[in-house]
Amino acid sequence: MAVNPAPIVLDSSQRRLGDRIGERGLLYVTLAASLVAVGVLVAIAVKVFQLAAPAIGEFGTGFLTSQDWNAVTNRFGALDFIYGTAVSALIALAIAAPISIAIALFLTELAPKWLRTPIGALVEVLSGIPSVVIGLWGILVMGPFVQNQLEPFLNSFLGWIPLFSGRYSPVGLLPAILVLTIMITPIVSSICRELFSRVPREQVEGALAMGATRWEMIRGVMLPYVGPGVVAALILGLGRAVGEAIAVTQVIGGTAGIRGSLFGPADTLASRIASQYQGAVSNIQIASLGYLAAILLVLSLIFNVGAQLIVRRVERSRR
Repeated sequence: MAVNPAPIVLDSSQRRLGDRIGERGLLYVTLAASLVAVGVLVAIAVKVFQLAAPAIGEFGTGFLTSQDWNAVTNRFGALDFIYGTAVSALIALAIAAPISIAIALFLTELAPKWLRTPIGALVEVLSGIPSVVIGLWGILVMGPFVQNQLEPFLNSFLGWIPLFSGRYSPVGLLPAILVLTIMITPIVSSICRELFSRVPREQVEGALAMGATRWEMIRGVMLPYVGPGVVAALILGLGRAVGEAIAVTQVIGGTAGIRGSLFGPADTLASRIASQYQGAVSNIQIASLGYLAAILLVLSLIFNVGAQLIVRRVERSRR
């Protein structure tokens, strides 16, 4: 009968000096990396709020509800840009969410093996395309398509809804929404694909062995298992959409205002900062742009903290 060898236990006296130094060094290196990340975040926040301080003192919280943006009278407000940011990002996320989940499910469960690698690689390449290139494509290709085909089509069927009425234009909220959808779909789908691939195979195969269809297995096993991660991925995509500047600036029209139609031009927080900071003509205008940046920074923190809270709450309720 085979005898299991006794486990080897090393005490501190048997470890070499290099091992003991490496153990302590690992602690210090990882701690330093964490402190650097926190320090960079604090430094960014301090600089942004220092820049915004004159506008915060001048306009206060009324800045958030004011539609003024006049460099001649030095009256500024963020409401138009908050509206444009919220509408473009939320609708883009609503479009990108089912598409991203569908791509991830297809690549993990439905696609033949010979097709998974090329499609997965193309999705990864799409996420790496610079935003300025996507914005240029939006100007040259998507804008004319939206004006000549998509907006007339939507208006013919849904024109009774204010969102799909108005004058057709190659720039505006609708092109910005489509550009943001293209930009966040690869990010969300890549995360969801990784999540779906980590579902225990015994659960998947067990459900199929018990007679469940592929759809029943996905709905009853995979989606509940990865639910918190999918929610976090969607919030990450929302943060990406809210903070996008260059591509949105190229296609949204850069016109302040709150309009009921997606066909008209608009502007976002990030787009306004990118388009006007270099040409700002007064200190209060620069400070107001810093105020917009501070709003973006706070929104980013809210999204990240919210994602963590949602994931922890869902996992706690599951346990």
